[in-house]
Amino acid sequence: MNRQKNFVLMILLMFVLGACSKEGKDCCMVGEVPSLVFRYRFDSTQVRLNNIGQPSVIPPGNAALSPRMNKMSAHYIELAPSAFTLLGTGAVVYHAPETTAGGSNAIDFKQSVFAGDGEIFFSIPLKQVPPGTYEWLRISLAYQNFELPFRLDTTVSGVSINRTFTGTLASFVGFNNYIESFKVKNGVISVNGNRKQGFWGFEADFSSLGIPQPITSSGEAPEGSTTVVNPLFQTSPIPQGSCVVTAAFEPGKLVITGKETKDIVIEASFSTNKSFEWVDTYPNGFWEPLKKEKVVDMGLRGLKPRVL
Repeated sequence: MNRQKNFVLMILLMFVLGACSKEGKDCCMVGEVPSLVFRYRFDSTQVRLNNIGQPSVIPPGNAALSPRMNKMSAHYIELAPSAFTLLGTGAVVYHAPETTAGGSNAIDFKQSVFAGDGEIFFSIPLKQVPPGTYEWLRISLAYQNFELPFRLDTTVSGVSINRTFTGTLASFVGFNNYIESFKVKNGVISVNGNRKQGFWGFEADFSSLGIPQPITSSGEAPEGSTTVVNPLFQTSPIPQGSCVVTAAFEPGKLVITGKETKDIVIEASFSTNKSFEWVDTYPNGFWEPLKKEKVVDMGLRGLKPRVL
């Protein structure tokens, strides 16, 4: 009986070894393939930049704050060899699903992949990335979800309320977004259609005399007002309404030989430095949604891609 068991085990071992020799190293080393790994970092102290990559100030009449990011999704990732590499002609390593279900072509929100601070949002085996030297990284953003303070100055059930609360805002910064519905924090907003860059939903809960008073609203920033940092605007422009944030790798360039034996990790550090901006109609430095203070910008204020 033991001889029979040993014989069966030997046959199984030979079968596995034979299969691996035919299919290659990956068959027997699942999870050990060297990959190019991207992870998010959100930094409220990073320099606040404008569309052309220069330090930016807040316009008179507006106010801004640095939100606390919960999660974000990207639509597109491209590695560019030089400042003269036109959009789409570099190594495109990721492109999120799109759909025409809402009419015109749009990002399919229900298929988005989300990640938070310090989390991996995409990885690809290095053998699938064209070998080369890359100086610039382009990441097209699609969606953000963050916490932010807001001000209530109102009367509810005869009780005067004038203080700061915390709410959650979901913002769509992609060029066009097909949304069936989306969850802001706890509540769900139904759309069932396309929404352009700048669409947002807001949710907050507070209580008055022990009675919950939920707030849910949505709106749109003005067309073309979302900041998209591109220091290569003269040599490699991006289409109006897109959200392709561009920056040079740090330190130095990203070099891929095709012979890597371990992961290459890229930390994509985004500036949230006063990235949420509104018209401060009632000038006190606090966003007051119930007083219809208009949101004008939710674009992240710069990117620092670090090769770790």
